[in-house]
Amino acid sequence: MTEAREITVQAAWRASPLTLAIATCIAAVFAAAAISAHWQLITLAAPLLGMLCSMYWQSDNKPAARIHSSAARQYFFESEQAQFTVSIAPEASVALWISATNGMEVEILECAPDRQTIAVSAQRWGRYVVYAHVEVRAAGGLLRGTATVEAADCCVFPIAPPQDTGLPNAELPDRLGSHLVRRTGPGVEFAEIRAYVPGDQLRTVNWPVSARRRTLHVTDRLTDRAADVVVLIDSHAQPLGPAAEATDRMARGAVQVAQTALRHGDRAGIVALGNRRIQWLGADMGKAQFYRIVDTILDATGAGPDTGMSTLVPPGAVPAGGIVIAFSTLLETDFALALIDLRKRGHTVVAIDMLVGTPFSDDHDPLVDRMWALQRSFMHRNMSTLGVDVVPWTPEHTLDQAMALVPQHRRPRRRPR
Repeated sequence: MTEAREITVQAAWRASPLTLAIATCIAAVFAAAAISAHWQLITLAAPLLGMLCSMYWQSDNKPAARIHSSAARQYFFESEQAQFTVSIAPEASVALWISATNGMEVEILECAPDRQTIAVSAQRWGRYVVYAHVEVRAAGGLLRGTATVEAADCCVFPIAPPQDTGLPNAELPDRLGSHLVRRTGPGVEFAEIRAYVPGDQLRTVNWPVSARRRTLHVTDRLTDRAADVVVLIDSHAQPLGPAAEATDRMARGAVQVAQTALRHGDRAGIVALGNRRIQWLGADMGKAQFYRIVDTILDATGAGPDTGMSTLVPPGAVPAGGIVIAFSTLLETDFALALIDLRKRGHTVVAIDMLVGTPFSDDHDPLVDRMWALQRSFMHRNMSTLGVDVVPWTPEHTLDQAMALVPQHRRPRRRPR
């Protein structure tokens, strides 16, 4: 259920246009009396002067206005609409109008002097704020108070493609799931037929084979395991140009990986490494975990101060045997060192290179492009040698196509105890 929000308006008070008009008339009368030397003209300004004087002893009775929003925070996806009502409880005449941050469209459905029902939408994911602008009148219209308050916070989630992203070949934890592995256990896929040993269940006995060989034989089947998938995103400040444009695809790719893992019953988590304090969410299951992951992505990719505290991934952020899918432009050495550190801990790490071409936006010699491409290929080779597989992802291809390029290394198989 969406919580409502009620805010007491702290208005900034100043003279209203009516007060300025009265003061102008008084000044004109005094000027006319001084120029014409007829002091009797001042009596014409006495009523107006009395009105201005009354403003001072009425200034202590300024009305208190309260803004009420039917939804303090709204969650919706791109191109969707969210509706809520903003009203004001005044003790004097008021005026109310609504605006929002750049990128959000506001449509007024119902409009009244003290109440408005609006529908908001955005074409790009991110955090947006809806503002309520209030104008309050006091002292018979001689004072005007204005204020701007945050009526609601809107979290717009990115829409990820529905295609499932594959997982690299890894040793999965001993937990039932939907990924077929080369290990025997509960399942339906045939593995082998072997001799019966004490402790085997009778329902696994293969009676036709046992009758032919005159000794008990059982049928082993391949089992299905669940995976722990942790998405690692690079929240470092990117230079203007192609590197900055990759941030949008980075968020959508992270959402797609988490969406695929949760859809198959796996546990999913997220870690954000960058110039600010590290943000991470432990691996978990369920629909609520998906919204928590997206909310963490919005926090990590939003605006904020640089603290320079994110270096390595905390050990508790990635469960034992977890698969790490990293999205980065690989322009920061610290992020590459964090990937290598995760591989040394025994995790399967795949880095998705988001950078297309060179990070330079100005005109330069074509030789620079060739040298840059050669250096990047050397870096990819060196990271692959250390166990971190790097695959490029360009806008022309989908993420599932890029994940298909991950080398399927043969992992050592554990012997059953």
